[in-house]
Amino acid sequence: MAVSRRPQESVVHSVPAPLGGWNARDALANMDSEDAVSLENWFPGTTNVQMRYGFSNHVTGITGEQVQSLMVWNGPTSSQMIAATDAGRMYNAGTAGAVGAAQVSSLTNGRWQYVNMSTTAGNYLIAVNGADKAVIYNGTYNRDGDGAPYDVTGVNTVDCINVNLHKNRLWFVQENSLDAWYMPTSAIGGTAIKFSLNAIAQFGGALVAMYTWTIDAGYGVDDMAAFLTSEGEVIVYRGSDPASASTWALVGVWHIGRPVGNRCGLKYGGDLLIITQDGVQSMAAALQSSRLNPRVSITDKIQKAVSDAVTNYGANFGWELIDFPQANQLYLNVPVITGGQEQYVMNTITKNWCKFSGWDANCFAVFDDDLYFGALGVVGKAWDTYADAGASITGTAIQAFNYLGNRSQQKQFTMLRPAFFTSGAVSVFGGVNVDFDTSDISTTLQSVSPAGALWDTAVWATAILTTDLSPSAPWQGAQGIGYCCAPRIKATITGMRLQWAASDIVFRRGGVL
Repeated sequence: MAVSRRPQESVVHSVPAPLGGWNARDALANMDSEDAVSLENWFPGTTNVQMRYGFSNHVTGITGEQVQSLMVWNGPTSSQMIAATDAGRMYNAGTAGAVGAAQVSSLTNGRWQYVNMSTTAGNYLIAVNGADKAVIYNGTYNRDGDGAPYDVTGVNTVDCINVNLHKNRLWFVQENSLDAWYMPTSAIGGTAIKFSLNAIAQFGGALVAMYTWTIDAGYGVDDMAAFLTSEGEVIVYRGSDPASASTWALVGVWHIGRPVGNRCGLKYGGDLLIITQDGVQSMAAALQSSRLNPRVSITDKIQKAVSDAVTNYGANFGWELIDFPQANQLYLNVPVITGGQEQYVMNTITKNWCKFSGWDANCFAVFDDDLYFGALGVVGKAWDTYADAGASITGTAIQAFNYLGNRSQQKQFTMLRPAFFTSGAVSVFGGVNVDFDTSDISTTLQSVSPAGALWDTAVWATAILTTDLSPSAPWQGAQGIGYCCAPRIKATITGMRLQWAASDIVFRRGGVL
């Protein structure tokens, strides 16, 4: 007599979108369920994960030239963004459109460091590149050597690789030395005085940069002078006048790991962040710890990716930190190749990370509260549209592996339903990777539409766009057999917004080991 068997019942398990962001630190078996093994062009917010915004071409016509520096001058009633290129030219880039003729030519390179300074005579931008005389901009372009008040003596600004404003004094860092030079108070020109750190730097090397760091070192909150060496020492002084022993004193010396790139520092609120071979270090945290504690790095959760990038691309130009408050984002620019960069991006509210690709950015700047980057032939306005200069944006993600409530039970995975909110038709793939296999699986994108459109019937590029985001939850086949699975999502947008809230996984229970 035949024995009838009850068919296996399908189970639906819902997992939230990876709000915890990209995790390149923990073992695949130990990740939090809201983390992601990879998260590219998806930005983890506080309530959902959204496809990154795109960029528009802000300034064009810099034909054949790589924009290597973007500098922002802020005057009392106007402002300007300056684009410097590898062809040794500077362009006015504040106004959208064709760039026009170069304002300065015959420079050696486009890799400038700059600072803004206000005096009774006006507002100035002072820039150095280690190869040309300093440029001083106040609405017009001037050079060190053009006569008073622009002349700097005592140090040759051709040899200066960094400039900083500290307590109303300009400071210059001299290349291949442990010497810094400071100017008279409130002066953009005059005689610079040498301040040597040869007797302080225990590991030798050369100065890379000087920054102003706001800390409470037992004297109340104050701005400290922080000198960074190529060997990873940070030498900190308090005071305003190095010539006065009563107002200038050594606070301490910290070792944080060798810096990466000349644009390795960023004043971030009351903190100072530095790109090092050990990750992006917070000086506020390093003050209370040491190099031996990797968890003080704000890139701790993606440290394996950062370390690999430093190993492979550390010598490339373009490493930079940029804070973009409007979108609650902190960018670490990673120069894979010239014209082939990627960005590691942190949500400054949640401290969670993701990776952006498709923005070939040599440099960044925030101008009038908007984010811009310099690339080949253009200055792009980032986080601006829902396409990359008209081209589609593709986001990919592998969520953390999940046993779905039972580690010992084998499962047959059959369907996946990503829950989206979108303003138009998008192309989507949903599938699963099983048992810690992170290899790419075949992906066939299908067009889905919001607000009740039938699966696989909406016609791409003809769906009606809505002003508000509407839900879309397309079921897709997701085949696999294993004990745990990781939802894999791929989506492509052109001209619409896309947010990801959760994923529903359908499976049948199998045997228990």
